[in-house]
Amino acid sequence: MGPLPSLHAPAAALLWSCLLGLTAAQEAILHASANGESSLSKDYCMHYNPKWTRLPSSLENATSLSLMNLTGTPLCHPSDIPPDGIRNKAVVVQWGPCNFLEKAKIAQQGGAEALLIANSSVLLPSSRNRSEFQNMTILIAVISQKDLQDMQQTLGDNITVQMYSPSWPNFDYTMVVIFVIAVFTVALGGYWSGLIELENMKSVADADDKEMRRKKEEYLTFSPLTVVVFVVICCVMIVLLYFFYKWLVYVMIAIFCIASAMSLYNCLAALVHRMPCGQCTISCCGKNIKVILVFLSGLCISVAVVWAVFRNEDRWAWILQDILGIAFCLNLIKTMKLPNFKSCVILLGLLLVYDVFFVFVTPFITKNGESIMVELAAGPFGNAEKLPVLIRVPKLICYSVMSVCFVPVSILGFGDIIVPGLLIAYCRRFDVQTGSSSVYFISSTIAYAIGMIITFVVLVLMKKGQPALLYLVPCTLLAASVVAWSRKEMKKFWKGSSYQKLTLQDEQVSRVSPPVAL
Repeated sequence: MGPLPSLHAPAAALLWSCLLGLTAAQEAILHASANGESSLSKDYCMHYNPKWTRLPSSLENATSLSLMNLTGTPLCHPSDIPPDGIRNKAVVVQWGPCNFLEKAKIAQQGGAEALLIANSSVLLPSSRNRSEFQNMTILIAVISQKDLQDMQQTLGDNITVQMYSPSWPNFDYTMVVIFVIAVFTVALGGYWSGLIELENMKSVADADDKEMRRKKEEYLTFSPLTVVVFVVICCVMIVLLYFFYKWLVYVMIAIFCIASAMSLYNCLAALVHRMPCGQCTISCCGKNIKVILVFLSGLCISVAVVWAVFRNEDRWAWILQDILGIAFCLNLIKTMKLPNFKSCVILLGLLLVYDVFFVFVTPFITKNGESIMVELAAGPFGNAEKLPVLIRVPKLICYSVMSVCFVPVSILGFGDIIVPGLLIAYCRRFDVQTGSSSVYFISSTIAYAIGMIITFVVLVLMKKGQPALLYLVPCTLLAASVVAWSRKEMKKFWKGSSYQKLTLQDEQVSRVSPPVAL
C-alpha cells in the first residue's frame, strides 16, 4: 500500500472484506422413511425458498411422496424423464449442468410434486429468474449430497419423504446482535484512533528531530490516488474470486488467519500494557520481552489455528470467527488513516458504487443471472468453503430444526464495518486536532447506527440480502458534512491535516518575514 508498509497483510485482507452484505437463510426438515414405515425413518435438513412454496408446519400435516432418484440424469430436457414417469413423486437430481429452474420446469411438466437438488452446499440460489416461470407450482429444495448418500445407505432405494417447515420466531434477534457488534466496533475503533492521534501529536510536539516528524506524516498519508487504486484492486479481486474461487478461497482463509491473529494480538496487547501486574520480562536477542506477551501471542495464534481447523463446524466456529473478525476490523480502523474528508468521500463513494454494481448490476451480466456478491456469499457453483470475511450470528430456531440442520445465520461483511469506520476514525482524529469535544465522532457514530437500522428495515421489507453500504455511506457522509457546515469548518474538515500543515507554514513565514509597509 505504499505509504503504509507495515499494513500489507491487513490491507490485503481488506480487499476481500468489501465483498459481502447482509443475507439470511431459511431451512426445513425432510422426513424420510423406508417403505413408508415410521419404524425406520430419519430426518434430514433441506433449504427452500418460502416465497415460492408454502410448507406445512408439522409432520402430521405433511404429504407423503415417493422419492425417485434421478441423479444419474441431468433432467435438462423432457427426454430425460424415465419411461415410468415421475407423476406425484419427489424427484432428486444433481446440481447442474442447466439452471435449477429449468429442471423444475421439466419436472413439473412430468407431474412431479417436488424437486430436490443434491448439492455439496444446502444454500439455494437467489430467485432473480423466478419471473420467467410464473406458472411453476412445484416445490424446489436443496439437500446435501452427503445426506442423500446417507439416506440411501440407511433406508435403501424405496424411500418415502415428507417435508415440513416448523414455525419460526417473529422477531429476529440476530439483527440486534449484529447491530451491537457493528456499532461497538466502529465506535471503539474510531475512539482508539483518536487516542493514537493524541499520543502522536504530543510526541511530535515534544520531538526536535525533523526526521521523526517526516516519518510520522508519511505514515498518516493515504492519498486519493491510493484510494482509487485500492478500489480498482478490489474490483479485480472479486472478479478473480468469482472465476477461481475453489483455489483463491484457501488463500483468503490463510490471509484471514494471519491478519486476524495479528489483529487480536494488537488489541489484547494494548490492554496488557495497561495492566499493573504481569510485567516480568526475559532477555532475547538483546531485547527485553514481556513474558505475558509471549503467552498472548501463542493464544492468538491458537485461536486462529483452531478456527481454521474447525471452520466448518456450524455449532460454535462462528464464535471464533466473530472474535477474530471484530479484532481484525478494530485493528484496521485504528491503524489505516485517511488524511482528510476528501479521501473519505472518494473511498466511500467508490465503494458504494462498487457494492451496488456487484449486487444489482452483475445479475444482468452473468450467465446464470445471479449476483456475483450472492454467489460469493454462498460459494460459487455449490462450493462448500465460504469466505471468512464476515460477522456470522446463528438464528435461534426450534429444536427440531437445529437438531438436523446447519444453523441458519445472518451475516454482515467486514467491509460494512471497516469502510464507514475509517470515516468515523477520521472524525475522531479531527475532533482531537481541533478540540471540538467529539462532536464529529458522536454524530458520525449515531449516523452509522441509523444507517444500520435502515438496512435492517429494508432487509425485512424486501426479504432479500442488501448491500449495506448503500445506506451506511449516505448516512455517515451526510452527517459529517452537516456538522462541518454548521460549525463553519468545512474547509478545514475537507483538507484535514494538509490544511493544518499549510496554516502552520503560513504562521511560521509570517513570524520570520516582517510586514511590508505599502
